[in-house]
Amino acid sequence: MSEIEVTKVGKVGVLPTDKNLGFGKIFTDHMFVMDYDSRKGWHSPRIIPYAEFSSLPAMIVFHYGQAIFEGMKAFRTVDNHINVFRPYEYLNRFNRSADFLCIPKMDVEQIHTALFQLLALEKDWVPGDPGTSLYIRPFVIASEPHLGVKVADSYKLFIILSPVGAYYETGFKPVSIKVEDKYVRATKGGLGQAKTPANYAMSLAAQQEAYADGFGQVLWLDAVHRKYIEEVGTMNIFFKINGEIITPELNGSILGGITRRTVLELSKSWGMKVSERQISIEEVFEAHTKGELEEVFGSGTAAVISPVGELSWKGQKIAINNNQTGEFSQKLFDYITSVQSGKIDDQLGWMEDVNC
Repeated sequence: MSEIEVTKVGKVGVLPTDKNLGFGKIFTDHMFVMDYDSRKGWHSPRIIPYAEFSSLPAMIVFHYGQAIFEGMKAFRTVDNHINVFRPYEYLNRFNRSADFLCIPKMDVEQIHTALFQLLALEKDWVPGDPGTSLYIRPFVIASEPHLGVKVADSYKLFIILSPVGAYYETGFKPVSIKVEDKYVRATKGGLGQAKTPANYAMSLAAQQEAYADGFGQVLWLDAVHRKYIEEVGTMNIFFKINGEIITPELNGSILGGITRRTVLELSKSWGMKVSERQISIEEVFEAHTKGELEEVFGSGTAAVISPVGELSWKGQKIAINNNQTGEFSQKLFDYITSVQSGKIDDQLGWMEDVNC
């Protein structure tokens, strides 16, 4: 990648107060852009003002959905440094998604350099209050204008930044989840393990029905047997049964979350028994009947840890831990967010300083 050209805005914006941040609605002054074509490869890296960009109605992304994205976070620490949580792991996953969508791979080191240069320029947009962060959204779209199903010859890569508050407006409280038994999201051999817009578009109908029924999220079951648990719409899922931490194994239709990996690493380091295996919804409900289901929680970049207070499946509802946040869920949330904010030492090497 050649030297990054930088074009700055004429007048910089102002970071809103924390109560007005919301999630994903406010964007920083600048963005990173890079182009690809089959003759030049990835080229013309640049940081430019955040603005509309021109597109043609025949662009392949609009018609055939060839696109990928990522979601990362940067944090302002208590000693006023800007740190990014596990950046290489997110960027490597970005490339794995590119493989699934036949998008040319990117040089992770070069994208890492571009991201950190953008973050250094936008450092004043990183909020510092508890629960806030700077959300990082890299994405690639197929930009070739062509009506016909094929792998595109040209692409655009963007990185945009958004200062955010808590993902859930209600804060760190247990959510109510509907176990989906009507729709399916993904199957082995499909796109379930790629971070691509199609996965999320497929979840919308079920999610809207869940909202209408008073639930906050949907828990997906496997597409074949319709009984084995896969993931929540925006999170991986964990169960604490008789002291054991259980999460569905990555089977080709589940997105391998970076926060999921973080939870597994932490749980093992704390001496917990941890299993990545197939687990059915029947097993979860039976564990509840026996008094063995201690906690349920989700993990994801946006919410970090999300305790689950209620599961509803085929008209049956169960309350987990009396619909209260579990001790282990709280411990995970407190530890991960404390590392991210610099309140405690990063002993596992998760954080990288932007050095701006």
